[in-house]
Amino acid sequence: MKVTRFDDAKPYVAPNHYEMRSLRLQGFEAGGPERFWTGLSHFLPGGGAGPDASPLEKVYVMLAGELTVSVGGVETVLRPMDSCCIPGGETREVKNLGNSVATMLVVMPYPPKA
Repeated sequence: MKVTRFDDAKPYVAPNHYEMRSLRLQGFEAGGPERFWTGLSHFLPGGGAGPDASPLEKVYVMLAGELTVSVGGVETVLRPMDSCCIPGGETREVKNLGNSVATMLVVMPYPPKA
């Protein structure tokens, strides 16, 4: 078992994200998951990501606050304990339109090895 204490989680920079802070909870380390990694994203009011697409599928799980996720021109508001799966290649945009910090768990496969 590989335990990562919250106090020991390392920050990482997510491309094309703004007003957002993220921590890697699991992955990219020896003894961790072999096929996916897990991050925690805190979106400040007015923060967001995209629009962009990645070849990798991703799962978002809202833990606190609300985020508006737009995929294919359709906007969906995610609230605590809501989740969504975004297929690889799908263009998405994420926005925190509220006044509270929005916290989201992110689960993604590792990128292909070069």
